[in-house]
Amino acid sequence: MKQTRLLKPSQWRDLVDYKPWETIKELSLPLPWFALEIWASANQYYLLALFAAVYFFLTCLRVSHNAFHYAIGLSRPATNFVMLILSVFMMTSMRATQYTHLQHHRHCLREGDVEGHIAKLSFFDMLFHAPLFTIKLHLAALKNAKVSLQFWVKIEILLNIIWMLLVWFWWDVDALKIHTAIMLFSHAISPVFTVWSVHHDCDDAEDNNEHDSRTLRAPWLSLLAYNMFYHLEHHNYPAVPTCHLPELAKRLDDAGLANYKTVI
Repeated sequence: MKQTRLLKPSQWRDLVDYKPWETIKELSLPLPWFALEIWASANQYYLLALFAAVYFFLTCLRVSHNAFHYAIGLSRPATNFVMLILSVFMMTSMRATQYTHLQHHRHCLREGDVEGHIAKLSFFDMLFHAPLFTIKLHLAALKNAKVSLQFWVKIEILLNIIWMLLVWFWWDVDALKIHTAIMLFSHAISPVFTVWSVHHDCDDAEDNNEHDSRTLRAPWLSLLAYNMFYHLEHHNYPAVPTCHLPELAKRLDDAGLANYKTVI
């Protein structure tokens, strides 16, 4: 009989809840990076603008990822509104990505996992397919999601089209043009970090879901990545928000359950 490496619910359920200040902090994470990006672009500090845009994208990924699981301390309607706003500023449909991400959790690295499919490719094949990754997620949602969800995906796509038209053909703000270009480029390379790096060469057996992803515990990497690479912990405890994953990892260590073969 296979020995489980999971905590009992009583050992982690308290980590699901947010304190009010934690919700405010979480939602505020992208704001200083966006302000820095726009200021740097407007003043032609383009390397600084690129650096800020990368961290704006990363922090938006953190917020949206928690929102996918309704784990940002807000009601369901408020969380959906947050995803709507993020859809415009990140140049994507968050509801489409949410659909395929939840399918990824249900069918991780198996049939039906559109998001995780790219992790099965070699590094160079993955780089070749990465630019079309986000498009494939949208097409999968438009084809397979419920009609009500498809409606919101179409609304978010429409808002992105309107946003692009305003930025490029109506408003004369170069900083926003640069922002939209960087966001599109970020989507083209994002699966390298968000999917392939944490899932390649992992098991995909249905009875071995404790090892279908790797977790990266290096303190310097956690600091740089806003704790986004506690990925095995996230897969085993998706209701726990990112801000509490370090504490979850500590509890796993204390319980002697963190000797995963994929800890780095």
